[in-house]
Amino acid sequence: MAARKVIHTDNAPQAIGPYSQAVRVGSTVYLSGQIPLDPATMTLDNASIEHEIRRVFANLLAVVDAAGGSAAQIAKLNLYLTDLGDFGTVNEIMAEIFDEPFPARAAIGVAALPKGARFEAEGVLVLED
Repeated sequence: MAARKVIHTDNAPQAIGPYSQAVRVGSTVYLSGQIPLDPATMTLDNASIEHEIRRVFANLLAVVDAAGGSAAQIAKLNLYLTDLGDFGTVNEIMAEIFDEPFPARAAIGVAALPKGARFEAEGVLVLED
């Protein structure tokens, strides 16, 4: 069995529970869910849904960077929204951040997210061997 390596960065919010920001097993990195917390203050960046979405992706990409990867190496994203009416805004911002071929993705409507966030994203990163 491949060894597990914890990925950590101060450029993303610290875990708010018993989990790691990411765990690498072989060339695969499992990225924990990120909500729109400002890593410096650990407060919600929720001035607008656009702020939340951009902060979530900035947090996720900070962990990706700490793992030695890039947005282009994200193979799968799972997105959680408290209002599926924000789906179009997520698509617009993702089109700014990611290039084709885009990662595989699921978007799931949920009743609530931690700390009152409206958006959360988690994923799987595959690094070069």
